[in-house]
Amino acid sequence: MENGAVYGPTTEEHPGPARGARSGLAAYFSLGRLPLRRLALKALQLLLSLLAFICEEVVSQCTLCGGLYFFEFVSCSAFLLSLLILIVYCTPVYDQVDTPKVKQSDFYLTAGTGFVFLLASIIFVSTHDRTKAEIAATVFGFLASIMFLSDFVIMFFERRQESQMRKPEAARSAGALTEPLNA
Repeated sequence: MENGAVYGPTTEEHPGPARGARSGLAAYFSLGRLPLRRLALKALQLLLSLLAFICEEVVSQCTLCGGLYFFEFVSCSAFLLSLLILIVYCTPVYDQVDTPKVKQSDFYLTAGTGFVFLLASIIFVSTHDRTKAEIAATVFGFLASIMFLSDFVIMFFERRQESQMRKPEAARSAGALTEPLNA
């Protein structure tokens, strides 16, 4: 019996363009859900909070350690939260959850993280021993908090603009409801 009748070939001579290790993985990522400006801010939040955390971890000794420990907690939390939000925006998870809830969560997480990161940076600046690693950590902390707060301000104005665009629409529909039915 010949092999051609029972078995087919196991490899393709010319695989299609959608084949390969990278194309399968790349199909799960989409950078188009966020405007470029917000995507850049998200990437900077992630990078700067990671750098702040790494620089803080290099500190080998401290005199007043409370500020260092608080900064450590906040910088690590900021990194993980910004990574989580970026993953949600750039993967199919975004399609699986309610879009307004993702945006609302992003809004409140960004605001809270920005304010707490700023507070942690101020506390760490007032309690550190002025080593190079501590100075670098506070600089990255302040820059990261600025990125978080800038993103928050942008989202705030976008939300405000969206609500103002919906106001005339709501006023028209409310006017239609107040008219008598037999008029």
